[in-house]
Amino acid sequence: MVSPDNPFVGHTRGPVVLGVVLDRVDLRGVGDIAAGLPRPKPVSEGSVAAVREIVEAVRADGDAALARYTKQFDGDVPPTWRVPPAEVAAARDHVDPVLLAALEAAAESIAEFHRGQASKEQTHTRQGITIRSWDQPVGRAGCYVPGGRAAYPSTVLMTALPAAAAGVDQVVLCVPPGPDGLVADVTLAAAAIAGVDEVYAVGGAQAVAAMAYGTESIGAVDVIVGPGNVYVAIAKQLVAGVVGVPAAFAGPSEVVVVADGTAPAEYAAIDLIVQAEHGPDGLAWFITWDPDTADAVEKAVASLLSGADRRDDIAATFSRSGYIVLVDGPEAAVEVVNFIAPEHLQVMTEAPEAVIDRVRNAGAIFRGPLAPASIGDYVAGPSHVLPTNGTARFAGALGVRDFVKPMHEIAVDSEGLAALGPHVAAIADAEGLDAHAQSIRLRGVAESVQRGTDDE
Repeated sequence: MVSPDNPFVGHTRGPVVLGVVLDRVDLRGVGDIAAGLPRPKPVSEGSVAAVREIVEAVRADGDAALARYTKQFDGDVPPTWRVPPAEVAAARDHVDPVLLAALEAAAESIAEFHRGQASKEQTHTRQGITIRSWDQPVGRAGCYVPGGRAAYPSTVLMTALPAAAAGVDQVVLCVPPGPDGLVADVTLAAAAIAGVDEVYAVGGAQAVAAMAYGTESIGAVDVIVGPGNVYVAIAKQLVAGVVGVPAAFAGPSEVVVVADGTAPAEYAAIDLIVQAEHGPDGLAWFITWDPDTADAVEKAVASLLSGADRRDDIAATFSRSGYIVLVDGPEAAVEVVNFIAPEHLQVMTEAPEAVIDRVRNAGAIFRGPLAPASIGDYVAGPSHVLPTNGTARFAGALGVRDFVKPMHEIAVDSEGLAALGPHVAAIADAEGLDAHAQSIRLRGVAESVQRGTDDE
């Protein structure tokens, strides 16, 4: 597959600064800010068609299709799709103790935060009707964790631990194998820490399809969560309805940094680079009302990029969707933020509340110079699986609610039937649903008879 077209169109590239291309968008004095911004380009029909073909093939051919696509996209086919549980458990011994301790500390923060999200059973009584409501966890949850460019043990924790906090019976993990057909030890160690029940060495859209429909080796799940490239995100959209899929489009990483020069330019620059290093399909925008700060940040980006390990990925992100936006002030900055609805929003200004208090659309907000998005990526507690591609307009971070379904029971006593039953019958009659009305009237007669008997 080829990467999708540039997600933002409508502006030419700006000047090259020490090899870095960042487009300048000057919105100072512009009345209609949204009209002056680059517009998001929808996912191409070709990408959707390619993913649909994979999903349907896995649905029809099961493990055979998994083998074809794994060989095509990842390299060797693993000896078995499921990683043996003993191998998962043993992976903890194969990881550097310092890294293992870091993963365990992160897991503790994530688990504690999400346990706090769990709702309690509630009871509501009014006019003789008692309603008991609770959140019922799904039986089996599928967590997708990216691979290929790098191992992401943090995403194992950020998907599996919210599921565990929700009370899910079985947590399933799918992760792309390496070129040798194996899953990295650090990913398996994270799965062991998180208490994952089943780990499968399969990735991409084919993994999403396998979890949705089931194959000879992989049992179907009730919910699929987790980030991935645009093809994984499309696959989740295609299977939504067959399984539960959060509303957020958890695709390539995004960041918007708003700063006014009160924090070092290097802070803003490195935080743009942090998300850009995930790969070329992401988004990195810097917004300011201070031209000198814009210049300083751009120079700092160039300086930091010169020594970056993933320079090519970062530069590709900047060249496709890296923007410096000049606005008149904090209110205009917020208008840009709400238009983009970014996955990560960082605010480093003298008065951060002037920005944050007006933000409606953002996956996660990081306040102040000492709160880079990387804190949220690993140890803060909330899941780093966040809405991208503008879906922060209506969706938020992955959480316990994505693994539960609200349930309730209704009990009615004689007073409730007498008080509200006539209203039910009246509405049912108006809708022409005679049986609905009769279900009340029959009970009303029976209740009257019973009361007469009791009086005797």
